[in-house]
Amino acid sequence: MKIKLQRSDKIFEYEVPLNGVTLLEALGYIKENIDSTLAFSSGCRSSVCGSCAVRVNDKEVLACAYKPKDDDLIQPLRNMPILRDLAVDMDRALAFNKIAKAWGLPKEEALHVSGEDAKRNELQSDCILCSACFSACPVYSVNEDFIGPFALTRSLRYVNDIRQKDIKPTIEAIQTNGIYDCTLCNECVPVCPQGIAPKQDIEILRNKSGIMGYLNPNILAGFDDGLNF
Repeated sequence: MKIKLQRSDKIFEYEVPLNGVTLLEALGYIKENIDSTLAFSSGCRSSVCGSCAVRVNDKEVLACAYKPKDDDLIQPLRNMPILRDLAVDMDRALAFNKIAKAWGLPKEEALHVSGEDAKRNELQSDCILCSACFSACPVYSVNEDFIGPFALTRSLRYVNDIRQKDIKPTIEAIQTNGIYDCTLCNECVPVCPQGIAPKQDIEILRNKSGIMGYLNPNILAGFDDGLNF
């Protein structure tokens, strides 16, 4: 099986004499037997940690789950600095969780949480921060400050938690460079290994924002520019 790897601005080809293995296993074989300088990230090898995410033929996948085919082109994730070869720096992507206030605020601990209430947050809680959706998002080509799909999904996880005393700080945090900067293109949905739909989550956050009296700041900017509707 021949695998092509993008390393810096060059494409390297490697012959891997293995069948039925994962891409991560193939990368390990290349590093151990062909080219020890190859750099890539991995962790749990069980599709839990998300650290091995790469792009295969222009689509984001987890290397520990994907089964490579002959002539596949393996590339690093987009929208993040490349440390070397397939290894990228996810720090800036993960920092958007802080901007989005994607964490639990003071809670009503005594409040009973039913099975239905818990299920409302179940899918969003499955996010493994692999940054596949971050890589797939085209908004970063025009707005590098966009909060991004996985941070907004995690915001919804806490906004939907009935134990949260006040969700206003989180809703406020995602108005600028957030829910209204998303183009709803759906590119983030098919690449999520957990089956999460950030586009749908962002639409829900827009509805919640409207109910709480927040308007699209892009429209408000039009009024500030003296436009009349």
